Amino acid sequence: MDNYDDSLPSSSPASWSPSSPPTTPEISDDGFDIERLPSLFESRAGNAETAGSNGRELLSPQHVSNGSPTFVLVIGGLGYIGSHTVLELLRASQNVIIVDNLSNSYESVLDSIKLLTANHCKVEGIPVPLIHFHRLDYRSRSMRFLLESYTDLVMTIDAGGQQNMTYRSRIESVIHFAAYKSVVDSLKHPLRYYQNNVCGLVSLLQQLDKYGIHNFIFSSSATVYGTKSNSGRPLQEEDVVHHAEEHVDLAGTSSVLQPSAVGLSCPYARTKYFSEAILADVAATNAAWRIVALRYFNPVGCDPSGLLGENPRGEATNLYPVLTQVLAGVRKSLDVFGTDWATPDGTAIRDFIHVLDVARGHMAAMAWNAARGDGFRAFNLGSGSGTSVLEAVRSLEAAAGRSIPLTWSGRRPGDVGVCVASTERAQNELGWSPHESVAQCAADLWNFVKRRMARDGTSGSALQELASLRVNVKLDRFGLASARHNRAACILGPFFQFLEDEGRKVLAAEILAWIDRYHSS
Repeated sequence: MDNYDDSLPSSSPASWSPSSPPTTPEISDDGFDIERLPSLFESRAGNAETAGSNGRELLSPQHVSNGSPTFVLVIGGLGYIGSHTVLELLRASQNVIIVDNLSNSYESVLDSIKLLTANHCKVEGIPVPLIHFHRLDYRSRSMRFLLESYTDLVMTIDAGGQQNMTYRSRIESVIHFAAYKSVVDSLKHPLRYYQNNVCGLVSLLQQLDKYGIHNFIFSSSATVYGTKSNSGRPLQEEDVVHHAEEHVDLAGTSSVLQPSAVGLSCPYARTKYFSEAILADVAATNAAWRIVALRYFNPVGCDPSGLLGENPRGEATNLYPVLTQVLAGVRKSLDVFGTDWATPDGTAIRDFIHVLDVARGHMAAMAWNAARGDGFRAFNLGSGSGTSVLEAVRSLEAAAGRSIPLTWSGRRPGDVGVCVASTERAQNELGWSPHESVAQCAADLWNFVKRRMARDGTSGSALQELASLRVNVKLDRFGLASARHNRAACILGPFFQFLEDEGRKVLAAEILAWIDRYHSS
């Protein structure tokens, strides 16, 4: 774990230096070392339209406090759920800071977010919010520099009329997505999961507390319910609590719920349970904290544009990403794990919820969190209805108009047979309810698959597609000014997209220059 200096930052961000600087500088959106952030982000009141990463933001901010724009910090904001939530925030005119180390995502996702945001704002006739991206690991010391760069020195007046100078962060809320999330992988590498998901969270909370940032939305999981999932009824938030609390059921019977965890079947589930417990303890001992834990069930689908979707770097293990690989020809068949569950068709039943509904759930939680008092509260984000694995496959087959080969396999360690959410608390307290059906999830997912297949096939390269969609990428970006360049890009499209995703733009340009010289010779 990183050790942090508990001293307050100096009044001059440009002059502040760490007691022990990082040995490996992290990189921000424009390629600068993160340890230079305090001097790079000095824009303050009176310069709100150009504050941030070297002027790379889109137009003017919508949320301004004391003359400076305010932000929502999204950690893991280029991942699957994170990117869709960032898009919802931007569509709601929220300025967003994205932190992502790209360990399981791609920087090219940012281009899609910017495009979709710009298109939305153009249609609505509203300014485009600020988008700051920083490529760094949220567990690194560099996170302190980032938080400092969004901190202002402001004047306050106490009850006696005395003027005081204090620090105030321009980060109003934090949404924390960054975590390892594979059930199977956690069984192989438990220490990695505890170090990242639990220890990393503790360090992050310490840093946020130092800068007075206390509105926190946490990405939790239905896995915290463990074997309670097999109770035969929808899972309620009261099934897993972290402090003793009084509960009145639908029959009017009052009882005191006690903290418990039953049948947590993998290290991943335990990291989410432990993280929730830590957050509940923090909120119970410091009234400044307002913390919401959102227990996801099975997010699926993607933005209807097909420009955003689930595209992990590592091996896909969740049902729908594997299905997309089968449809795209990357895999020969889908492994169906378990055909002997106590369900109508023998396959496991899950609560599939559209990722856009999940993103809207974060918006509702953030608004509720800001309006209420203090403390910790957990909410389920699910559809409230179960769909078997086989039914999910059939829905995607209907959307794609093609069959999906299946391979029947045994149960996986850590799996449960049935997992369905009760959404009553979220509906009553957050005013949130899901809108999209499983069929819509399948239709949107197939749209995403078709776009990727067209992009990676003979119809054109990823760079050409992005250019045609006006995503701050022009055909001359890599010297694609002639027919021979365009033809070369078509042939090497997937390879150039890989270079683009890996941030190797210079290498791509050199390759195209070599192609140009070859054709000229």
